[in-house]
Amino acid sequence: MPPVETIAPGSMPQANSEEGPANQINPNETLYKLRVTTNFVQIPVMVKDKEGRRVDGLLPKDFTVLENGKPQTLTYFTSDPFQLSVAILLDLGMADVAVQKVNQTYSSLAGAFSPYDEVALYTYSSTVSQVTDFTSRQDKLLAVLDSMRSKDNPVRGRNNGPPVLGGPLGPQPPMVNGIPVGTSGPPPVYTPPKEAHVLNDAILRAALDLSKRSRSRRKVIFVISDGRERGSQASYKDVLQVLEKQDIQVKAVVLDMGALPGYKQVEKLPHIFRQGYSNILPRYSNATGGGDVFTELSRNAIEEAYAQITSEARNQYTLGYKPAAIASSTAYRSIEVVVHRKSLDVYAKQGYYPIPAAH
Repeated sequence: MPPVETIAPGSMPQANSEEGPANQINPNETLYKLRVTTNFVQIPVMVKDKEGRRVDGLLPKDFTVLENGKPQTLTYFTSDPFQLSVAILLDLGMADVAVQKVNQTYSSLAGAFSPYDEVALYTYSSTVSQVTDFTSRQDKLLAVLDSMRSKDNPVRGRNNGPPVLGGPLGPQPPMVNGIPVGTSGPPPVYTPPKEAHVLNDAILRAALDLSKRSRSRRKVIFVISDGRERGSQASYKDVLQVLEKQDIQVKAVVLDMGALPGYKQVEKLPHIFRQGYSNILPRYSNATGGGDVFTELSRNAIEEAYAQITSEARNQYTLGYKPAAIASSTAYRSIEVVVHRKSLDVYAKQGYYPIPAAH
């Protein structure tokens, strides 16, 4: 095993250059600094057993990183927790019953973050809105969330399903001799409107804002949604490229129709008639190393998912290496992380776009 700079728990240095997280600033240094753009590939890695429990205690020798199929020399390794920069995306295009269920979990959502994390809140449906900028103050985040469920002006989801057109709860036409008046011809057919559900655009907006945050933090987009996508201007491919260039993970709690038992089968379909694409969130999460999405229905399960998602994002192994010299190519490079132990599941980003060498 080649020499690896292993950072002891509790001593994680802060990043200050493009060369990776192992550099530190001397506060007494007054000399000019010459910055050279280099590539340092940093890979957060989550390892779980078959029961879904996080596996701790692994060492550098337990990992092999392959770039485009070729083994790389690890030069950095730590299991130390990272501070988080998190963009929460709340889907207001879900059925209102799901949105109101989420409203009851806001205390747990704010409590899932530490005082060292910074969090921004966004909402989306047919458009994307930033509710609050990044803040590390838990009380400020909770106050904003509480205002969204206030009795005076609570946020609402979409109408719960199509209108009732028949039966005892439906509208009753006038009757003559027991026969409805003016009901000749076929019964009415309800056609739901094509509602925009701009999940891609929302993730892109959050990714661009996260790209401006410190590189010493782990960057995460946390989506609370039913998983549908329809009508975004940005494509999945273009948004994923931004996520990979900025080292941003996507994690998600999927609710409403997306959390139904048949979701795993439905998401395999590329498109659901009039409902949009449903397989986008698992694809984002898998490609960026976010792991499996959480499909939850009950309030308690949603709150538990919040805590597990933030814990997983903060407590991952972090591997680093310097790839081979790159002349001018910015072509995508695939990554595979191998753990030399049996029966373990490994979650890591699938690749990255290198920075061209300076001339």
